[in-house]
Amino acid sequence: MQQSVHQRWIMHVDMDAFYASVEILDNPKLKGLPVIVGGRSARGVVSTCSYEARKFGVHSAMPLFEAKRLCPQGVFVPVRMARYAEMSAKIMKIFRETSPLVEQLSIDEAFLDLTGMERLGGAEAIARQVQDRIQEELKLSASVGLAPNKFLAKLASDMRKPHGFVKITPEDAAGLLAPLPVTKIFGIGRSAEEKLKQFGVEIIGQLAAADVAILRKVFGVNAEQVKRLALGLDDRPVVNEEEAKSIGRETTFDRDLTDMDSCREAVLDLCGQVGWRLRREHLAGHTVTLKVKFADFRMITRSSTGDRLIAWDEDIFLLAEQMLQKINVKPGVRLLGVSVSSLFRPEDEPVLGFEDNERMQKRNQAIDALKSKFGENIIKRGITGKRK
Repeated sequence: MQQSVHQRWIMHVDMDAFYASVEILDNPKLKGLPVIVGGRSARGVVSTCSYEARKFGVHSAMPLFEAKRLCPQGVFVPVRMARYAEMSAKIMKIFRETSPLVEQLSIDEAFLDLTGMERLGGAEAIARQVQDRIQEELKLSASVGLAPNKFLAKLASDMRKPHGFVKITPEDAAGLLAPLPVTKIFGIGRSAEEKLKQFGVEIIGQLAAADVAILRKVFGVNAEQVKRLALGLDDRPVVNEEEAKSIGRETTFDRDLTDMDSCREAVLDLCGQVGWRLRREHLAGHTVTLKVKFADFRMITRSSTGDRLIAWDEDIFLLAEQMLQKINVKPGVRLLGVSVSSLFRPEDEPVLGFEDNERMQKRNQAIDALKSKFGENIIKRGITGKRK
């Protein structure tokens, strides 16, 4: 009994085709049809699509014109971010009523730490209750992974979509991982996959058994981390945002970005997300960090410290963009992340540097008011000037 009390259980919840599911919820006539949610312009991309549309090869981040070619009978609907944010808030409320440790990853997924909940019925029973509540109260479908750590939980939630429930025990982890392709490890893309094939490594079991010296040729300083994941080991904690030493957001792209304009747009969006979270928690920081993971799994971070407190989106982007401009993105960028650290509460600082620009302050406050009412994704900033 003592061992079970200390067994760590992490739950990962990933909503199934979230935007499309909300559209079908609001318009039941769409049920069973290939629903494709995306931008209004011809240059827009697919935000998400129903599983019926995925059978035709449609996927997120695909250009809309390509989706129309693959699925001409698809029902194309515009993005309604305010509605999705409204439903997301209800989902996160269920999570926070379940566990004191919730780490929201995006509008439709989160980690919950269910460790030590045996007296409440145990981790599996609680995880199933969360999945049932989402279905019964919100009429939406979620896939759930339950495992001893974040890596395994996220892997599990993706194994039986839609509306799957997969539990991975510590005893089953190695055997379950061994036959899976190496790309099942989050972050290993096609470039790293091809390099691993040159060393005879194609499945996770081979990766787990590979010499670290070989893995360093593919992953550099990340070799040990990748090997640990292949062994099913991951010590990362579930972190509540308000307890974090830094506030950040990152995004992994379905297809690698190879031009500076796309990277700048993505970084600007991340800066807006980070700024909103800072101000919501009444925090500001001194240091901005830019994280870039390339197609070959190589990762770099660059940090810049300002001479005043940073909380406005524009100030975060100013430093992040300066760092981005010095990075060659042509090899292909798989992930971008922005974070702000060295956090303070503005009232603790004698000089509130970020209030110097009144126009900037009013602009951010207006955006914050919209996000507070309709959700953080209701509005995104645009870049007026393009750079090469």
